[in-house]
Amino acid sequence: MKIRVYQLAKELGVPSKQLVEELKKLGVDIVSYQSTVDEETADLLRELLKAEPLQVAESGKESKVESTEEETVTAEAGKSEKELAPKRPPVVTVMGHVDHGKTTLLDAIRRTRVAEREVGGITQSIGASVVNYKGQKIVFIDTPGHEAFTEMRARGAMVTDIVVLVVAADEGVMPQTIEALNHAKAAGVAIIVALNKMDRPGANPDRVMNQLAAMGLIPESWGGDTIYVPVSAIKGEGIEDLLEAIILIADLLDLRGDPEAPLKAYVIESRLDKGKGPLATVVVREGTLRVGDFVVVGTTYGKIRAMFDDKGDPISSAGPSMPAEIMGIQDVPEAGTLVQRVDSLEEAERIAKSNSDLQRDKQQKTRKEFSLEEILSSSEEEKPVLNLILKADTAGSLEAVQNALLKLEKGEVDMNIIHAGVGAISDGDVILAEASKALIVGFNVRPVGKTNKLIEEKGIKVLTYRIIYDLVDDMANLLKGLVKPKEVEVVLGHAEVRRTFKVPRVGTVAGCYVTDGKIVRNGRVRVLRNGVIVAETSIGSLKRFKDDVREVVQGFECGVGLENFHDIKEGDILEVYTIQEEVA
Repeated sequence: MKIRVYQLAKELGVPSKQLVEELKKLGVDIVSYQSTVDEETADLLRELLKAEPLQVAESGKESKVESTEEETVTAEAGKSEKELAPKRPPVVTVMGHVDHGKTTLLDAIRRTRVAEREVGGITQSIGASVVNYKGQKIVFIDTPGHEAFTEMRARGAMVTDIVVLVVAADEGVMPQTIEALNHAKAAGVAIIVALNKMDRPGANPDRVMNQLAAMGLIPESWGGDTIYVPVSAIKGEGIEDLLEAIILIADLLDLRGDPEAPLKAYVIESRLDKGKGPLATVVVREGTLRVGDFVVVGTTYGKIRAMFDDKGDPISSAGPSMPAEIMGIQDVPEAGTLVQRVDSLEEAERIAKSNSDLQRDKQQKTRKEFSLEEILSSSEEEKPVLNLILKADTAGSLEAVQNALLKLEKGEVDMNIIHAGVGAISDGDVILAEASKALIVGFNVRPVGKTNKLIEEKGIKVLTYRIIYDLVDDMANLLKGLVKPKEVEVVLGHAEVRRTFKVPRVGTVAGCYVTDGKIVRNGRVRVLRNGVIVAETSIGSLKRFKDDVREVVQGFECGVGLENFHDIKEGDILEVYTIQEEVA
């Protein structure tokens, strides 16, 4: 009979991490706390710990080993502030594909009826909630999606300790599952997989485990270190197993927070209430937030007049990991904003005004695009790391690009593909690139619509290609430390095809509306269909009514004829660009 290390640790009352170290000292070959040991080894550990108990330092508990006062003082002095701080509850974010049951799972955990009150199946803003399980607290944050999770990370607000990745066992891994997983990986947080909808006839957990194992989440039953928990949110089955897994991971992470430390809290949600005014839900990371505190919250400030817990009950304070809705600030802050305590309302107002001035100056200036040198220098390692986000038009193309890049020799720069997906370059890709200081590389795809504006606002570097050899050559040069491309592309404008006309001896002419910038006669042009490049050519003719013109600017209609391409359709986007040599 075998027993898992974490189960034995729980039985002996010692941290799993510490028991793993003791087993390794004994020469036992184990991978992690999920590994198993035989009954003989377990009995040996029981005898050893009975004869000489391990010292377990936990706040508020006496050591199992008696010691003199002098020894105790010496031991305490050798510990870091983090080790001396009390343990804090884990903060958990639930992520996954839109229809795989995230909110229903949270509903089952909280024993509320939130899911039934949703509008149109989209999660409404419900902030954070605290669950008490067997005397231990767990804080759950319900974000609208992985993009919101990463937007907060981009602003420096890392409040999540553990991500529960929800995957429907009957449908398996979906595109949003992959995106959520990559966002969680980029954040460097612990991941637990909840195999939901196990009550469905088509549930196939083995298929899901195979799919996710290929992405690096090796199940503990296969010798890996990822916990997979089968659940049925709708029936409430497996919920306790999931909570046990969260408590286990939290124990291994040894999460601690000092309630006496300087305050560090982050806004996770905010709203304007007609009766109470601006309200913000915050999660405390360090220190303690109290009623009466003077606070600066980004560009706003105030004195906290009241605080409420996750059930809406008034509270006087909130310590590490605890969520609270605060009332008394002047305006509604953005999610991810840092909350700081100051000595007076006057000081709070002065700092908030300074923050507001800095933000306005930043908005007035056109943000400089991240150079490749800046992307490479953002790594904390001695050897620069190039973080990549890859997007392609088809799964086959994506696989070909990934395989080609993985074969490249590493030079002065290491490469890390943090996300790879099929389809147009999206807002989510841009947000992830900003948070991870990554370069976006598109193969046969482009950003469309508002994503172009977001790229400009965030200053994200985007490279797109039609020929795989060009893509691979450029990436090879980057890995060798050659970070300056020879040519740069400048997008002049976009036009939407609203009607098409067949003209004898000419072909198809597109009736277009210029949505931004300008389009020019003889300019290079890409035809984008749902973000995928279907043709690259040039503008052969450009007319306003019946007149030939050199260019048409934003807000005007025009007729466009393309060179050697007539399969143009309504809804296509024409992206006009030029190539310029980069000045060294």
